[in-house]
Amino acid sequence: MATRNSKKTQTKQAAVDTAYMNSDSGPASLPAANAQHPALKQRLAVGEMAAGMPTNPNKAAEYGEAATRPPAGNTVQPDDPSATASTLSEANESQKTGKPAAAGVNAASGELDRVRADSSGQAMTTNQGVPVANNQDSLKAGLRGPALLKDFILREKLTHFDHERIPERVVHARGSAAHGYFESYESLAELTCASLFAESGKRTPVFVRFSTVAGERGSKDTARDVRGFAVKFYTDEGNWDLVGNNMPVFFIQDAMKFPDLVHAVKPEPHHGMPQAASAHDTLWDFVSLMPESAHMMLWLMSDRAIPRSFRMMQGFGVHTFRFINERGESKFVKFHWDPKQGTHSLVWDEAVKISGADPDFNRRDLWEAIEAGEYPEWELGVQIFDEAQAESFSFDVLDSTKLIPEELVPITPIGRMVLTRNPDNFFAETEQVAFCSAHVVRGIDFTNDPLLAGRIHSYIDTQITRLGGPNFHEIPINAPLAPVYNNQRDGMHRQAVHHGRAAYEPNSLGGGCPFQAGSAGFISFPEPVDATELRGKPEKFAEHYNQATLFYESQAQHEKQHIINAFSFELSKVTVPGIRQRMVAQLRNVSETLASAVAGNLGMREMPDPMPKANAQEVIPEVTRSDFLSLLARPGETGIRTRKIAILAADGINAKTVEQMAQALIAQGAVVRLVGQHIGLVSADSETPLDLDASLQNSPSPLFDAAVIPDGAAAIETLAADGLALEFLRDLFRHGKALLAIGGGELLIQRAAIPIDPKDAGLIIAKDLAQNTIDDFVAAVQKHRHPGRESDPPLV
Repeated sequence: MATRNSKKTQTKQAAVDTAYMNSDSGPASLPAANAQHPALKQRLAVGEMAAGMPTNPNKAAEYGEAATRPPAGNTVQPDDPSATASTLSEANESQKTGKPAAAGVNAASGELDRVRADSSGQAMTTNQGVPVANNQDSLKAGLRGPALLKDFILREKLTHFDHERIPERVVHARGSAAHGYFESYESLAELTCASLFAESGKRTPVFVRFSTVAGERGSKDTARDVRGFAVKFYTDEGNWDLVGNNMPVFFIQDAMKFPDLVHAVKPEPHHGMPQAASAHDTLWDFVSLMPESAHMMLWLMSDRAIPRSFRMMQGFGVHTFRFINERGESKFVKFHWDPKQGTHSLVWDEAVKISGADPDFNRRDLWEAIEAGEYPEWELGVQIFDEAQAESFSFDVLDSTKLIPEELVPITPIGRMVLTRNPDNFFAETEQVAFCSAHVVRGIDFTNDPLLAGRIHSYIDTQITRLGGPNFHEIPINAPLAPVYNNQRDGMHRQAVHHGRAAYEPNSLGGGCPFQAGSAGFISFPEPVDATELRGKPEKFAEHYNQATLFYESQAQHEKQHIINAFSFELSKVTVPGIRQRMVAQLRNVSETLASAVAGNLGMREMPDPMPKANAQEVIPEVTRSDFLSLLARPGETGIRTRKIAILAADGINAKTVEQMAQALIAQGAVVRLVGQHIGLVSADSETPLDLDASLQNSPSPLFDAAVIPDGAAAIETLAADGLALEFLRDLFRHGKALLAIGGGELLIQRAAIPIDPKDAGLIIAKDLAQNTIDDFVAAVQKHRHPGRESDPPLV
């Protein structure tokens, strides 16, 4: 920064003092150097400051090779601070105006403390601060007379209520979020100059939002859908938004097709159905004609599309980005979030039943875990590779329908993210947060991924519409912790009150400030471009099926069956036979086994011919199976912490067994609930009754991860005669969850017609509650699910 003090330019005054008091014109000379009146002193300071910048010395640096090394902006430091003041009256303080602006400080900072509101102990007021005497009745002419137009309190209250809603997001409308921090493991200075990776242990605040994609704001959590995984890093050099999904690939290769995709997957325009679902004609019509979607459709039909919890799903940046270090050297990077609790999913029947019993299942799970101090944690890993490696792959790293197998480029852990705080207010934070793919910081840059290019532009547009104008960055949850200095002014809902006269650059009336940061600022990677303008895709983009096959062949047997079942269910909802035929023809290019099974489930007597491939030449994949792509690859490190376990009870239950089992499970971090025919007290075989907190009606078994049936003859007989109790157990068994029956509890297993198989490690029958019984049950719960029970048709 070329900073220098202004120089005294004269000692004599050629005009009368009052000539300098006018705002429409002024003398050619400056006031005397010894002028005492504040207005004259300001005029003198402004004049000397402007004279201190006779030219723009950096102008030549805007051209040619010099433009790749921008210098810091030229500034002049005035001798008198009034030179950059908006008004000489700024020192006249009031409770509202406060003190003058501090030099170099933008008070509209990102700390949320400045906007938190609490009404404890306070009387109600209007939005103008007028105390409200009566909040029960509108103003009327007599008790039975007409309401009066002059009731400004009613008008304000109703007007605000009528305008409380804002447009929902076009996609990712249904979301849940939390605050936390990212902690870097070590310095990544050799790879990137991004400040959040500058040193070991450095912590950066984050706000993370998880979401479904297709459903509206009030839709269910457990729909079969992609899940958004968006992280806003409030770094000390600005906000970085890593806006990704729980799947590493996407449906399309170019942003030109994004409106078409969303129109296809959203409810059909003629009747507005289905809500939060992909099993309908228009989605499958679209993807059956877009073979590049095949890979993503395999992910969408897999268990990844119905996660057990936001805390138990991976996140991916999807696109290839760049890391850039201080020397301007670049490496390609892909971002991966791995959950500490492992990757776990629901089964379809379970997801369907949960959506009826608790449509907020995933939102509730995240909220309750954080409230309980069971803070969700993910590890951030990166795949780092250079351009030579990228060129060697059989696929194009700029193609968002492709991933890079970990066998080719291993994932390097670089930090961890922990979510430690729920929002204070859902609307102010979760709903108003604005993520944008264009928000990157120094040291991170884009590549030429054509889908990413469209996202960079599209997100800004949608935020302007949704949040009421270009100043959405000033909404507290969006405001960076890094101070903001620029010449952007005005617009709807502006919050900052800017100080000074100059709202342009270059300037001398603001002392040259704010000035460009030069090499200390964000500099885009100078990627060479030598090409002809045209519309089209690279040749490597034309291979559509190898990675879809890789994903399918990398799944465990039960995961493959779930994919078959999902395709069969979704396509059975399609009403146009030709669309089903096209999809099966497409699946034949992925796996004949998969295509044949789906065709059989759809009653097709003859298989359609395989869909012609866009690339007639065979492309040999580097990897044909990757264990990393199965959910089983990441069982987690947290045992049974936060798993919900039901202990069934009724009058006559063995209280000692209930107490011992509950204590043992709670000691390992599980959430235990006592479930019976009703909530409240039941008599136990002790003097103290048990207080049940859930019932078979309000908390069916899909809401639990496992169940225990204690001993107690009277209780078992009561439950055995209750169809809801038997169905509770059957569903648990069908869904592959752990079951423990102690003593007479075995009778309930038998009455539910659940087959007792010694090979089933998830079904434990014990005569009494010994320590090894508890250990075996904990191990069974920790496995999450026991898919060996699955059969078609189901046994139970």
